[in-house]
Amino acid sequence: MLKLNDVSAQYNILTGYVKAVDKVDFEVKKNEIFGIAGESGCGKSTLLKVMYDLIQYPLEISNGNVEIHSSDKSGTPVIYNNGEIHKSWWKVISYVPQGAMHVMNPVARIKNQFFDAISKYHDITDKKVLQQEILNYLKELELPPEVLKAFPHQLSGGMRQRILIALATFLKPDIVLADEPTTALDVVVQRGILTMLMQVQKKMKNSIVIVSHDMGVHYQITNRMGIMYAGQMIEVAPTEEIFNNPRHPYTKMLINAIPKIGDNSSREGIPGTPPSLKNPPVGCRFAARCPHAMDICRTVEPERVYMSEEHYASCHLLN
Repeated sequence: MLKLNDVSAQYNILTGYVKAVDKVDFEVKKNEIFGIAGESGCGKSTLLKVMYDLIQYPLEISNGNVEIHSSDKSGTPVIYNNGEIHKSWWKVISYVPQGAMHVMNPVARIKNQFFDAISKYHDITDKKVLQQEILNYLKELELPPEVLKAFPHQLSGGMRQRILIALATFLKPDIVLADEPTTALDVVVQRGILTMLMQVQKKMKNSIVIVSHDMGVHYQITNRMGIMYAGQMIEVAPTEEIFNNPRHPYTKMLINAIPKIGDNSSREGIPGTPPSLKNPPVGCRFAARCPHAMDICRTVEPERVYMSEEHYASCHLLN
């Protein structure tokens, strides 16, 4: 459904470039939930913007290509590339951005926000017919119809997030990108949001790419995962493999930091801090924090090593 070919992206600032995404190369399959995990500032949200073709100054793509494989109304295969993906927004690919309150128009009712977003891409121009379709869809998602009359500030954080998901999936897109959809929500509300995403994906049989620093979220709903560090995708594998057989030292340390029920032993965070993406170090970017670092790690960038067809990691230890 979606393929990234050696994609690099950077922010053009006054004093140089911040290389937020560097040589990222992976694909998202049809009818799967793919998770992207990593520390804050590792490039996860920037990667989603690149995938969505939301390229605005100072962000720019410096290398590589993003492909979306879809089909038109007649069933003819269609491929969208960088610069063309925005033509497929809402119908082929949609985006659930981070922070529902900051995304919605604070002075417009939810009903009007649906109208404004969908009318550009929907064939129906009759507002009464469109409103009935929206009501039917909200009913499918078990959302109260009264929310259409409300302003964003009158809704809870969890309800605003549900509305964003409903808006992003109304036109049944092939791919949904979700950026930290459960951030700043309590665990009960988080469960509701994740359940809603899974129900939508199961019904539409589309693909979802979900970004979260919460490994528990990925464990619950994703089929495959990618681990990002300092702008690079350092390990990709089925979610079960990531948790049961992580191969990159960074992935292992992420897994070991997760509290486990019944285990009262203390958990240790990862020492040190990620490197600056304005001037990233040569070699492996995790070398300064890695307890297994060798001399080669500080001078030579590690190549991708495949443990299986679906599991690879970039680490010198694997050789």
